[in-house]
Amino acid sequence: MKSTLDQIEDIKKNGYSLDFATTFDHAFENYKKIAVYSGLIFLVFSIIFAVAYMGTITAIFGIENIKKDFIEEYSKRKLSGDELAIHTIGIAVLSGLFSPFMAGFLKMADSADKDVEFNVSTIFTYYKAPYFVQLFINAFIPALVATGISGIIKNIDSSSIGNTIAIVIPYFISYFMFLSIPLIVFGKLKGIEAIKSSFIIVTKNPLTIFAFFILGFIGSIVGLIGCGVLVFFTIVFNSSMIYATYYAIFGIKQEDSIDSIGNSNVD
Repeated sequence: MKSTLDQIEDIKKNGYSLDFATTFDHAFENYKKIAVYSGLIFLVFSIIFAVAYMGTITAIFGIENIKKDFIEEYSKRKLSGDELAIHTIGIAVLSGLFSPFMAGFLKMADSADKDVEFNVSTIFTYYKAPYFVQLFINAFIPALVATGISGIIKNIDSSSIGNTIAIVIPYFISYFMFLSIPLIVFGKLKGIEAIKSSFIIVTKNPLTIFAFFILGFIGSIVGLIGCGVLVFFTIVFNSSMIYATYYAIFGIKQEDSIDSIGNSNVD
């Protein structure tokens, strides 16, 4: 079987095709298998993260300075050069640290697809060598670029147009990074290789990938329509959409990805 890099070279030369209906159906059927379990995990860890985040904000700014609209006001104000640098690096580091967590949901999707048992520990599968470093790099670089550009735009142009562009930039970059995580955990590429490869794959079939990107996003937030808490049970639909798209393009070997590290491209 060809390596992932060889398959990428074939895609560069010849492109690839995706069957929209088949891929979407695969994503939806896979999502149904992981929705409840992954939703509960998201809910619990979101509460923990929210408490930790507010504790950090309170410790930095003082509880007496935390007003109802504090976060909104802070997000809108112009940052100094030092503040922008700290903010950009901080967001990039958090993105890098959170990336293996999101990769865990892809592992869960893969396990469900193969009818393999999974549990809470599955989410932390990739917080270990050699995957953690590659996933960190893979998330850190795009987040650094996206947050940096957005921050600069907001400082230069605080109008509604400038703010809109600043908001869109991270999503635009995320679109091109749509398949970068599975390229690491399933394709066994290194972080920078995955960034380059995801860009190639997206640009070879931009409209179909964009459709899956939008569907994954809409499917993830649809829980907000009925009841806010339901979003925790729909947000992982994006993971299933990414998994099904990767599967349709590359297929996924049956052996466990962790057990086959010795044969991988990840050092």
